[in-house]
Amino acid sequence: MAARRSLGRQFGWLWAAYAVSAYGSGFGFGALPMIAVLVLDASPAQVSALSAVGPAVGAVIALPLGPWVEFHRKRPVMIAMDLARFAVMMTIPIAYALGRLSFPQLLAVSAVVATAKIAFNAASGAYLKALVRSDDLLVAHARFESTTWSSIAVGPPLGGAAVGLFGPVAIIVADALSYLLSALGITAMRGREEDPPHTEKRRIRAGELLDGWRHLLSHSGLRALYLNQLLVGGLIMATEPLLAVLLLGELGFPPWQYGLAFAVPCVGGLIGSRLARRVVARYGQHLVLRTVGTLRAIWLIGLAFVQPGVAGLVTVIAVELAIIISMSLYNPVLATYRLEHTPRDRIVRTLSAWSIGSGLAIAILSVLGGLLADVTSPRTAVTVAGLLILASPLLLPRRPDPGVASDRELVSATLT
Repeated sequence: MAARRSLGRQFGWLWAAYAVSAYGSGFGFGALPMIAVLVLDASPAQVSALSAVGPAVGAVIALPLGPWVEFHRKRPVMIAMDLARFAVMMTIPIAYALGRLSFPQLLAVSAVVATAKIAFNAASGAYLKALVRSDDLLVAHARFESTTWSSIAVGPPLGGAAVGLFGPVAIIVADALSYLLSALGITAMRGREEDPPHTEKRRIRAGELLDGWRHLLSHSGLRALYLNQLLVGGLIMATEPLLAVLLLGELGFPPWQYGLAFAVPCVGGLIGSRLARRVVARYGQHLVLRTVGTLRAIWLIGLAFVQPGVAGLVTVIAVELAIIISMSLYNPVLATYRLEHTPRDRIVRTLSAWSIGSGLAIAILSVLGGLLADVTSPRTAVTVAGLLILASPLLLPRRPDPGVASDRELVSATLT
C-alpha cells in the first residue's frame, strides 16, 4: 500500500485552514436564502436575486483586486479576506438581535463574501504554487478537492439539524467563526513568504485589469478549458434552484429526502479526488481532461426524467453521484494544468479572471433558467440545460500541449 505523501508543515497549516473554512461553509450551506425565506419572508424572485445578484456584483467588485493582489504578499491578503468574511457575516446575527435585519443587507453580505472568496482563492493559488513543488501540485489539489466534497456531504445535514434546534442565524455564526479560525491557521504558518514580482509601489494600469483574460484567451489550452468551464459550471449550477422547485414542489419530495439526494452523492467526491493522480499517471493529463471533461457533461440530462417516490430519489442520487465523481476527478487536474501553464507574475490575475467569469456565467444562466422555468416548467428548463451541456465537450482541447510526456513523468514521480 502506498504511503501518504507529505507536502510539508506549511502545506499542512494551509490545508487545515482550508478544511475548517470548507466545513464551516458546508455547515452554513444555503444559509442566506434560508434566512431570507424564514426570517424576512422573501419572495421567490428575491431568493433568486440573492443567489445571482450578490455573486455577480462581487465578481465586478473583485475585478480591480486581481492586479493589486498580484503585487502584494499572499498570506496577508488571505488573512484579510478571511477576516472580512468573518466581520461581514457577523453583522447578520447582530442586526437580527437588534430587529434591524433587511434584505438589502443580505445582498450586501452576499456581494462582499463573493468578492473576498475570489480574492482569497486567487491569492491561495499563487501561494500554493510557490509553496509546493510542481510535481506535488496535483496531490495538493486532490486533497483540497476531497476536503470540499466531504464538507458538503457532512455539513448540510448537520446544519439542517442546527437550524431546527437553534434557528437559521446559528449556522451563520458557525460559518463566520470558521473564517476566523481559517485566518488563525494561516497566521500560524511559519517561514518568510517570497517577495511577489514587481513589488515597487505604483498605480495599477487600466490594462492590467484584463491581463488575466488576455492570458486565458491567448493560450489555446487554457482558452478551451475556460470556455468549457463557463458553460458546464454555469449550466450545472443553474439547475440547482430549478431542482429545488421541481423536487420539493411538483414532485412532493419531503425535505429530508431532498437533503439526502444531494448529500449522499458527495461521497463520490472522495472517490474521484483520490483517483486523480493515479489516473493522470497512467493515461496522461490531456486524455484525462478530454475524457473526464466529456463524462461530466453527459449525466445532467438524466435529471429531466425524475419521477415521484423512491425511484425518483434513486435517480437523483445516481445522476448526482456520476456528476460528482467526474467533477472531483476533473477539477484537480484542471487546477494543476492552470497553474502549470500560468507565469508566476500573472497567477492571481488569471485565477481572478477565471473566478469572475465563472461567477458571471452562473448568474446569467441561473436567471435565464429561472425565466424559462416561469414560461414553461422547471422540468423543461432542466431538460434544456441537460441538452445544452452535451455540446460542451466540443470546447475541450483537441491536442495535447508540447511536453505532455514530461508532465506525465512528473505525476508518476508522486506515486510511491
